[in-house]
Amino acid sequence: MDDNLDRTLLLPPHVGPNVFPNSPFFSKLLRHARRGRLAIRDVDLGLEKTYTEILSDALSFRAVIERALSSERLSALQRGDEVYIGVLAAGGYEFTVAVLAVLAIGAAVVPIATSAPTVEVSYFVTKSRQALLLVSEEVLEHGRDVQKYIRADSGTDIQLLPILSNLPKSSAFSAFDMVLSSNRHLDDNAPGVVIFTSGTTGRPKGAVMRRSYAHETALAIGEGYDVSHTDVLLHVLPVHHTTGLQTSFFVFLVAGACIEFKRGSFDPDWVWKRWLRGGLTVFSAVPTILLRLKWHYEKNIAVLPPTERQRYDDAANSFRDIMCGSSALQDPVQEFWTTLRGGRPILTRYGATEFPGCLKVPANAPADLPKGCVGLPVPGVELKLSDGDSYGELLVRSPYMFSKYLFDTEATRDAHDADGFFKTGDILRREGAYYFVVGRASVDIVKSGGYKISTVDVERACLQLPYVTEAAVLGVDDEEFGQRVAAVVAVKEPSDLRPLTIERLRADLRAELAPYKLPTLLRVVQGELPKGGTGKVQKKILGPRMFPPDWRERREEVQFWEPKNRNQGAKL
Repeated sequence: MDDNLDRTLLLPPHVGPNVFPNSPFFSKLLRHARRGRLAIRDVDLGLEKTYTEILSDALSFRAVIERALSSERLSALQRGDEVYIGVLAAGGYEFTVAVLAVLAIGAAVVPIATSAPTVEVSYFVTKSRQALLLVSEEVLEHGRDVQKYIRADSGTDIQLLPILSNLPKSSAFSAFDMVLSSNRHLDDNAPGVVIFTSGTTGRPKGAVMRRSYAHETALAIGEGYDVSHTDVLLHVLPVHHTTGLQTSFFVFLVAGACIEFKRGSFDPDWVWKRWLRGGLTVFSAVPTILLRLKWHYEKNIAVLPPTERQRYDDAANSFRDIMCGSSALQDPVQEFWTTLRGGRPILTRYGATEFPGCLKVPANAPADLPKGCVGLPVPGVELKLSDGDSYGELLVRSPYMFSKYLFDTEATRDAHDADGFFKTGDILRREGAYYFVVGRASVDIVKSGGYKISTVDVERACLQLPYVTEAAVLGVDDEEFGQRVAAVVAVKEPSDLRPLTIERLRADLRAELAPYKLPTLLRVVQGELPKGGTGKVQKKILGPRMFPPDWRERREEVQFWEPKNRNQGAKL
């Protein structure tokens, strides 16, 4: 017999209804609970919850999940095998408790956009081989549609578990009732979160983030922004992408801050009025949000009497920091906010789903911050440019990187160079210590409204339509969205169908594509698409030819769609 065994191999497992796994993440949250701190405000549900309450409710919901899981899945969890559980919920109380419950059971959480169409949600569920799909009250019918689709498509079933109706009316445990297991630490290298992202080709890939994503990575980001337990963040972003999930959720949770959630369509009027009420210290956004807030100010606030306008100016200045990620912030937008905030710039950063921000404008940014830069390298991250020291595709090697693409070893390998650097696909230049985004290395990715969109996905959906013979989708520069999703389609002879409009195309694609992926520009051609000498469509030539800079004046040739309420097509 080995006389040098770890005590956990000799003793019964330390588990129980009030016991969290031995994890730095839950250790931090329990310490915040002991201090009686407020964790979240859910504006839409009209409630506030402390750290004690969300942790207690997570333990109660964990028990519900355990009863719903099959014996095979429970055994897999006990062995430390990978188990994935989906969460179909917008940001708020339900989402928070569901995420904590999944992590507390030792599984990996897969957040899914509530706005994604049934086909896309079904793909996420099946691709990640989910054991359960946890669904918020407001999208239960959507969840049932997903369940029906999967059953009809593959003959398999996904069990739905409503979140809100399975939560207790009052918390079962006090801060002193809840403890950490004395078992070994959970493996921080194991999957903790899966975020689906579109690649340059093929279907969306699931980027698997390690368990350390929720605490070590979050702490590193938070320290860079001086996030603390005194902060109150207004959260208006979707929670299925890295800006809404990491920078605006985990970062503030592990710091013991309060997150105020407002979900639904982005409403600049509501946000400005909420700012007026005060009590907030940080605002996190994507460029489209900051642009629309700017427009609202210029149209509705700038015309107010000086004393009334000053109240709004003071509200914008009351934030210690306004942060921005997901895509490049346009210079005029940065200039507006920097001026309004007395010379304090928006804190921009550069990152991707596969790696949190590797470049960022630091807190207390210098007054001489170079115009248009995305910041300085963050500590511990290694960067190089493919074409030398000052220009090229940015290549990243970071301790905070994703671990793999879910069930896709080939894609994981192909995403890196021979030295293990992740190939971002973005062209950057460096001036001194600062970096600037030049553009995409690939024309097959469109960055629109904070989303990274695969043109291949949109083309595939277009080609499924009976009247489309060819399709090319590309990005066209746009002040509001950064880029617009532009489609050039060849259609069958006019006698076969009524003239194609962008409204009809968007309506016909809606069942296959999420709203933000739908084209907002359209050129229709007869015959076939223009091609180069090799017989291939050359998007770098086709784009400027079909959508020149004055495309708005070419209404007879270019059809364009504008959101009626300005709240569509972005991460809002």
